[in-house]
Amino acid sequence: MAFTRATGKHRRPSRMKRTTNRTVGVAALATTGVVGTLAAPGFAAESSVEQTGLTQTITIGDSVADQIGAQAAAQQQAADEAAAREKAEAAAKQRAEEAAEKAKKEREAKARAAREAERKRLLNSYTAPIAGSYVSTGYKAGGAVWSSGSHTGIDFHAASGTAVHAVGAGIVVEAGWGGAYGNEVVIKMNDGTYTQYGHMSSLGVSVGQTVTPGQQIGLSGATGNVTGAHLHFEARTSAEYGSDIDPLSYLRSHGVNV
Repeated sequence: MAFTRATGKHRRPSRMKRTTNRTVGVAALATTGVVGTLAAPGFAAESSVEQTGLTQTITIGDSVADQIGAQAAAQQQAADEAAAREKAEAAAKQRAEEAAEKAKKEREAKARAAREAERKRLLNSYTAPIAGSYVSTGYKAGGAVWSSGSHTGIDFHAASGTAVHAVGAGIVVEAGWGGAYGNEVVIKMNDGTYTQYGHMSSLGVSVGQTVTPGQQIGLSGATGNVTGAHLHFEARTSAEYGSDIDPLSYLRSHGVNV
C-alpha cells in the first residue's frame, strides 16, 4: 500500500527548510549585535529565547537591564558632581577676586587719606622764619628809628645771607623793593592773614607763587632803613602797612616755639 505525504499547513517543514530558517535567524541576530553576546556563557543565564513560529526573539534578563540603568545613573551622577565642582570653583574664584579688589581699594583709600592728612598737616603747619634764631627786637618797641614811633614787627637775629623761610603755606602778593623795608616779601596765608619779611639781601619768589611751610623765599640782609643785618618779620590782617598784629602771639598760636 502506498503512503503519500500530507500537504497543507499541518505538514512539517523539511530538513532543508528548517536549516534555512535557522540560518535566517542567526543572520538576524548578527545584524542586531546579539550573536556576539550569545557567545558569553553568562548571557545564556540572563536571557531566554522565545519561539514565535518562524522567528526567534532574544529577551534580556532583568539583572542586565538593572546593571545598564545603574551604570547610566552613575555616569549622570558623576557628570552632575563635576558640574557642581566647576560651579563651586568658579564661585570661589570670583569671591577671591572680589575680596582682592576690595582690599586693594581699601588700601588705596587709606593711602589717599594719609596723603590728604599729610597735605593738610603741612598746609596748616607753621615754622620760624629763621631756623635756630631768636628775637633781637620785640614788637612795639619804641624809638626814633621807626616812623610810627614803635616797632610794627619783630627782628630775628640773622647774619647777611641766612636762609629765610615762609612761616606757613600761602600765596606771594608782594615781592620787591618796599622802601624803608628794603627788599621785602608779603605772603597771604591760607588762614587769611598776611606775613611780611623785610630787609632781605635777595628774593627767591615772585608775585602769584604758591609757597609751602618752611620753603625758602630769600636771604636775609641789611637793605632799607636798618643799622645792621637782620630779618624784620610782621604779622598783619591785610597786606597794608598799619594792619600789624603781635607776631610772637601769631606764631605761638600756630605752634611755633619762639
